[in-house]
Amino acid sequence: MENPYVEGRVILIDKPLTWTSFNAVQKVKYALRKKFSLKKIKVGHAGTLDPLATGLLVICTGKKTKIIESIQEQRKEYTGVITLGATTPSYDLETDIDERFELDHITGAMIEEVAQSFVGEMHQMPPDFSAKKVDGKRAYDLARKGEKPALKTKLITIYSFHVDHSSFPEINFRIECSKGTYIRSIAYDFGKALQSGGHLTELRRTKIGDYSVKDAIDVEEFYDSLEAI
Repeated sequence: MENPYVEGRVILIDKPLTWTSFNAVQKVKYALRKKFSLKKIKVGHAGTLDPLATGLLVICTGKKTKIIESIQEQRKEYTGVITLGATTPSYDLETDIDERFELDHITGAMIEEVAQSFVGEMHQMPPDFSAKKVDGKRAYDLARKGEKPALKTKLITIYSFHVDHSSFPEINFRIECSKGTYIRSIAYDFGKALQSGGHLTELRRTKIGDYSVKDAIDVEEFYDSLEAI
């Protein structure tokens, strides 16, 4: 009987804070190789999460790695927090605040209006601190050297954008978007649209297509599931 993980499985992992997506994939791969005494097994993920993001990571094994691209194409849902009144070079907490802005002019009605203005197709500029390649080099490598990467905008779609400003200047949000959307850039552009500043202070991926973080497990639970086989 062929190993079910070689035949192909889709594993939903709830990625913890500070882990890279690569970390999660390697831990799953190591566990499978050890459990089943495999020299090698294909393991990949559908859609990278930044180390400072948590939530749904869809990991495919064996023959199921062939469907990774089709999973990546599906719309995604995130929840998180945008903090208004300040910006950072990375648009999130990877770097320190570089500029502060006034907040007194911002009203709840403005926040709601700006959120709705993001819904639809838009050309988005990726963050300088992103994995985009510029002349063969990662943009974040250039940015960390103090250089300005020559990035290009990309057409994305925001399907829905719900905000809760009851904890102002922290804005809790839920957003549904297309592949390739940088939520960090949404946070930066959101602050700019309010004639202030904004950066992402919390991010969690909750859905990719029909896959939900509610059905995901952490890596330790995955280890336990293997022990039960």
